Amino acid sequence: AEDRRHGRVLTMTLDTYVAGLIFGYVLVVARIGGALMFMPGFGEVQIPLRARISLALVLCAALYPATPIAAEMPDTTVGVAQMLASEATGGIWIGLVARVLLSAMDFAGYQVGQVSGLANAFGPSLGAFEGATLVATLLLLGAVAIIFATDAHHVILRGLMMSYAVFPPGPLMPGDMAEQIVRAGARSLYIGTAVSAPFFVMGVILNLGMGLANRMMPQLPVFFVGASLLIASGLFVLAVAVPSMLEFFVSQFTDWLGTFGF
Repeated sequence: AEDRRHGRVLTMTLDTYVAGLIFGYVLVVARIGGALMFMPGFGEVQIPLRARISLALVLCAALYPATPIAAEMPDTTVGVAQMLASEATGGIWIGLVARVLLSAMDFAGYQVGQVSGLANAFGPSLGAFEGATLVATLLLLGAVAIIFATDAHHVILRGLMMSYAVFPPGPLMPGDMAEQIVRAGARSLYIGTAVSAPFFVMGVILNLGMGLANRMMPQLPVFFVGASLLIASGLFVLAVAVPSMLEFFVSQFTDWLGTFGF
């Protein structure tokens, strides 16, 4: 009888431990997997959904031992639901803030297209389902490529791991999270405006010159003459400025990831 009782206790303890391990892995998937679904480079809509989910599951399995998630399961169903909701909310918040920062390049592309006369050259967008200008698509592709070319994806993974120090498992602070995502939107607007600033200067100079030419020679078809000059100048400035634009973006992006504690 004692042997059977001892075996039953051992089985219950093993079952509890395995259930805790599985629940801990689910919590890691809820945070890290939720963030990767929206993270630039990892969560692009052009990547098949099954591939994104498979990558997230494998990464979560690899990173699970390094997380501070305890291998234990709450006693109540309400506790399980609260933990899952908290971790999923934190992960989705991190991914959405990163996506907001990436949208700065989309905004910059629209501004560049408007100034250089390429605003009507539409193509498929990288960062959303709707169309975008070809310049915006180019800048988004360049931003995603520079993330991997500069090994900034390692910074993304490290930031996700360090997020457990900023947002420990448990209740979140929705007020602070809402304030930070608003600040991320303001930073995204600043990045987009800063990287497109050379084109604003170019547009002012060229439009001022075309206005003076129109005043001096009213019979000259300034629009037809100046349109080609505006497009050629915009493409030239874009070719010269793209390296600095992408470098500025990736520095701002990694600086934001650095706020997680490293």
